[in-house]
Amino acid sequence: MADGHLFNNILLGGRGGTLRVHSGGIIWKKQGGGKVVEVDKADIVGVSWMKVPRAFQLGFRIKDGLFYKFTGFREQDVSSLNAFLQNSVGITPEEKQLSVSGQNWGEVDLDGNMLTFLVGSKQAFEVSLADVSQTQLQGKNEVVLEFHVDDTTGANEKDSLMELSFHIPNSNTLFVGDETRSPAQVFRDKIMSMADVGPSGEEAVVMFEGIAILTPRGRHTVELHFSFLRLQGQANDFKIQYSSVVRLFLLPKSNQPHTLVVVTLDPPIRKGQTLYPHIVLQFETDYVVESTLTINEELLNTKYKDRLEASYKGLIHEVFTSILRGLSGAKVTRPGKFRSCQDGYAVKSSLKAEDGVLYPLEKSFFFLPKPPTLILYEEIDYVEFESHGARVSMSSHYFDLLVRLKNEQEHLFRNIQRNEYHNLYAFISGKGLKIMNLAEGQTTDSVAAVLQNDDDDAVDPHLERIKNEAGGEESDEEDEDFVAEKDDGGSPTDDSGEEESDASESGDDKEKPAKKEAKKEAAPKSSSSKRKPKDGDEDGSKKRKPKKKKDPNAPKRAMSGFMFFSQTERENLKRDTPGLSFTDVGRALGERWKKMTGMCLLTCAFTLICTSAEEKEPFESMARADQKRYKEAMAGYKSGPANIDSGNESDSK
Repeated sequence: MADGHLFNNILLGGRGGTLRVHSGGIIWKKQGGGKVVEVDKADIVGVSWMKVPRAFQLGFRIKDGLFYKFTGFREQDVSSLNAFLQNSVGITPEEKQLSVSGQNWGEVDLDGNMLTFLVGSKQAFEVSLADVSQTQLQGKNEVVLEFHVDDTTGANEKDSLMELSFHIPNSNTLFVGDETRSPAQVFRDKIMSMADVGPSGEEAVVMFEGIAILTPRGRHTVELHFSFLRLQGQANDFKIQYSSVVRLFLLPKSNQPHTLVVVTLDPPIRKGQTLYPHIVLQFETDYVVESTLTINEELLNTKYKDRLEASYKGLIHEVFTSILRGLSGAKVTRPGKFRSCQDGYAVKSSLKAEDGVLYPLEKSFFFLPKPPTLILYEEIDYVEFESHGARVSMSSHYFDLLVRLKNEQEHLFRNIQRNEYHNLYAFISGKGLKIMNLAEGQTTDSVAAVLQNDDDDAVDPHLERIKNEAGGEESDEEDEDFVAEKDDGGSPTDDSGEEESDASESGDDKEKPAKKEAKKEAAPKSSSSKRKPKDGDEDGSKKRKPKKKKDPNAPKRAMSGFMFFSQTERENLKRDTPGLSFTDVGRALGERWKKMTGMCLLTCAFTLICTSAEEKEPFESMARADQKRYKEAMAGYKSGPANIDSGNESDSK
């Protein structure tokens, strides 16, 4: 490059990225987007090189005490960068050597907020005192440093530094004691003054007590310091460097007396083995506070000029966001142009069985509060508007929104009220996002038509598509025993339960045929089981023939593989998904039977069931055996005395 050097695959805290060293400073960008570290050359107070295993490490010490270590340089990069930093930036890098002897007896060097342990003239290790949570004096000579387990600096590492113990002998000449204080006590006091912990440490700029935090859940006291914020709770204590704060979100909750403030982090904080990239704080919307900052006038008029004020008075979420923005320098995102039907900024939805709200922002979707999910529009491959009934039930009061990312990851936002469809569709279309359809050859207009219909019995094209596919495995011949007696409780194409319900509501038996004919007319024309109208039928409908009475002595018809499957799985499905209607159980069984071809199926109970053709074979074997039984029984039945039904005419002439 004409102005600087560009290096790829440079690690910062275990994360890969791109580093650019130019005449104005340095810029590091995380690979894949997200975290950006930018330092002006005026803020750099020292640069150092060190040979580490398999690479070289370049360190930049900043005025506010931070120390950035970039790893991944080659040997030839050292000489070229040394010349550039001397000529263009005006800084001469210092070369340090790493001690690999394994000795644990040496000297301590305190520079800024960095503690370096030296063995001879070589560095054994180096830690930031900003990560120290507490110090303890054990006996007369032992000083123990405790570190924040959940601090952001170690969030990406499987192992975290929790404790360091130093032995300071009475003969130590670096930390000279007196009659009242031993050298170990002098060392501890110096650590506490530099680490901003304990009673002698830095006082918080402002404090907010009893704040409800939804993720990670708990009620905490929030302290805002000059270089970090601290969340102090009964069980957890989080210390978060402002350098980890990527963005702030100020999002009012629709029709509720609360406002959410989200602090997005990179790297995230860690609690046990769980990472939290978003801290979700909840404030009472109408609560007014008055706060005076603990900051001297000189610092306020220099470093924080035009960023902070001496005192604040206003709504608590506005005051908190303004102060945090001034201290951290992070940008604040507020709701955009989208409005819901209730004139809110979000729509109610659910994700991974968790209820929440989905915010369509200007550059991203944000689902809150749990699990907090941020989806940038630039990461989206396409979205699908899906009729809610296609996945769970016949109701068209809700629809689902499927968001598929370019990395093939999917997010399904379920249970969105149908009156939000038009506003959401118009907003997404305006953002230029690609909108796909659930069924081939259909457009989103078909979903809109279903959502606009207030009739709960309206035909859902997605339901009909699944119903027809489920019935494709069975014979086109009507199984009178199955439909009339419901041997397995109903097939996926059996609507008799629904028709009986309609008839019972009307209270008139004469209306049953009319309702059945109306449902047949509402069925999609693309159904593969529809028969062509016979000649002479002007309206194209087939006249109903009187049903032939079945001979009670006749053998029972053979059952299909699906019938045996239904008898086995019906009770399991009812147990896993309580509350399903008779018709919904039949459809779910039909969909599961259809999917038994070597793939995985997400059922209504959010259970991932992987099936294969081998699982289908036992039921097919049972069907073949039953078919053989039926043929043998029919042969004996036909060879015996004729049984004539007295109440019906024979089909033969």
